[in-house]
Amino acid sequence: MAGMQPQDVFRLRSAADPRVSPDGATVAYVVSWVEEESREPRSAIWAATVDGSTEPRRLTLGPKRDATPRWSPDGRWLAFTSARDSDLAQLYVSPVDAPGEARRLTDLKEEVTAPVWAPDGSRLAFTARDHDRDDDLEDRVRPPRRIDRLQYRLDKEGWTVRRTHHVWTVGLEDGDGPTQLTSGDFEDLDPTWSPDGSRIAFVSARHDDWDLSTTSDVYIVPSSGGDPQRLTATEGAYARPSWSPDGSSIAAYFVPGAFDDPRHARVVVVDRASGERSVLTETLDRNCLPYPPIREPLWDGDELIFAIEDAGRVPLYRAPSDGSSPPSPVLEPDGWVTGYDLAAGTLVHTLTTPTLPSELFVGERRLTDVSGSFRNEVSLSEPEPFVAVAPDGARIDAWVMRPVDFDEEQTYPTVLNIHGGPFTQYGQRFFDEFQVEAGAGSVVVYANPRGSSGYAEEWGRAIRGPVEGGPGWGSVDHDDLIAVVDEAVKRYPFIDTDRLAVMGGSYGGYMTSWIVGHTDRFRCAISERAVNEMGSEDGTSDLAGFFRGYVGATAWEAPEAYARISPLSYAAEMTTPLLILHSEEDLRCPINQGEQLFTVLRSMRRPVELVRFPAESHELTRSGSPTHRVQRFEIVLEFLDRHLRKSASA
Repeated sequence: MAGMQPQDVFRLRSAADPRVSPDGATVAYVVSWVEEESREPRSAIWAATVDGSTEPRRLTLGPKRDATPRWSPDGRWLAFTSARDSDLAQLYVSPVDAPGEARRLTDLKEEVTAPVWAPDGSRLAFTARDHDRDDDLEDRVRPPRRIDRLQYRLDKEGWTVRRTHHVWTVGLEDGDGPTQLTSGDFEDLDPTWSPDGSRIAFVSARHDDWDLSTTSDVYIVPSSGGDPQRLTATEGAYARPSWSPDGSSIAAYFVPGAFDDPRHARVVVVDRASGERSVLTETLDRNCLPYPPIREPLWDGDELIFAIEDAGRVPLYRAPSDGSSPPSPVLEPDGWVTGYDLAAGTLVHTLTTPTLPSELFVGERRLTDVSGSFRNEVSLSEPEPFVAVAPDGARIDAWVMRPVDFDEEQTYPTVLNIHGGPFTQYGQRFFDEFQVEAGAGSVVVYANPRGSSGYAEEWGRAIRGPVEGGPGWGSVDHDDLIAVVDEAVKRYPFIDTDRLAVMGGSYGGYMTSWIVGHTDRFRCAISERAVNEMGSEDGTSDLAGFFRGYVGATAWEAPEAYARISPLSYAAEMTTPLLILHSEEDLRCPINQGEQLFTVLRSMRRPVELVRFPAESHELTRSGSPTHRVQRFEIVLEFLDRHLRKSASA
């Protein structure tokens, strides 16, 4: 049986965003796939009985994307978002006893997100962006944009000037249409109702010069309308608030400080009356807001359930809301929780492992098999963990995946993959990138060097600087990755040391560019959506002005420091054949980052190629056009094969 091929992107299916019915008997969840005929991403809402007594059934029949299922408090209705008449998702409700008879509640000119039911089931709150009417005009007559805030665009979203998110409500009764609850030049996100339905809490940054800071607060607004009142003290960044059952407090994730990256997201409880904050997870010393984010802390009586990042896994933990005892594990799978929910004592979750796309579970019992046909027809490689030791004694978690149809008597080309972030983690989840590389006959090596999340906060902060607080990017993280390669070569004789490649995206692209500027050990390299020149990145990214959180100063304050940690500064040392991949609409690492490196290397007549993907953002490999994702895989495999085949000259 063959390994995963690029075209298998069209066969992938996964389950996510599980929500338990109020009686605890049924789970609604989202199944995602790529439609074969249109080659476009699709999703639908399905339901499964918790006891497994009946086969899962499809609940929604939208022609494009149905998502975010939310049960009404009485279990009679299911609210969800759906892109039907256009590509903009709107809010719908469907009676549970008559699935398919969906009623549309909104008709806005921007997408509806984050729907949440009022406690009495009469209304829903949600968020949507303001619509800039000038965007309806052709570009040749559209007025110029007037910008006076630093945060004015966002990757995958485009321009956010005059398009900030706000909280809305809408009723189920005819004539009770959408009402905008908040307004202004602010981003209002993550609404949650108080238990009595009189108020809605949300997260926003509404202080003076909010665009020049990374801080945000929890605000509360009357659900009937009025001025939002700030609850918290603007001492860090809040996210995903969740009201306690008795209405006395609000749980949330909290990242302390500003421009002091990276810091762990903590689970906190904020007293509704005083605004006093108590931290529940300090002793845990793990990041409690995994990437990608899952959901808000979930109340279970007087306790809170939440996910954490832990050494390449994402388990579930619980903590008493009064902080009377330390957090303890609820679910510790050798995998990665992608969603969870609790109702009537029933806890469900969706989970992925390296050989299992995300599926729905209750405890250890799997309720779905949406990826079954793919898994039954494709040979998938299992990772093997190992530990490497850096020159200074640091121990780095790493994994190796053998190629499909592995033969102990053979040696194989090997690809070192480097994750983005840098404050993210690789680990025990299905990753099409690794499976396609193993399916093409390569050994795959990956790791969590210093700078990664999933470990003590000190581990993530080890690459701050170089202005203050640490040595900066391209220091011990580089040492760790080289140590991983050294250990893999020593430990696994099937690795062909003459056929090594390195690749990565975003920060992983940065590190790829950095590595080939400091060693010629690798036969070839692929730098994707990379940061290559830190100074221009700090001025042109949608995160412009915020890199001082890592570096310790802005680019205009410390240009030498930014140059020191820029791969472009070492271009003269780059002799490794390099493939630069970049998306033309990438706003996180704008395409000038790839163009600059290509221009310099080509001018020096170095072996370099630039591939540009039109109409794609920084998220090409995760949520880009499936056609482009396949084309990218084919380009990557052709480049690796061309440079790593045995007949290639060393």
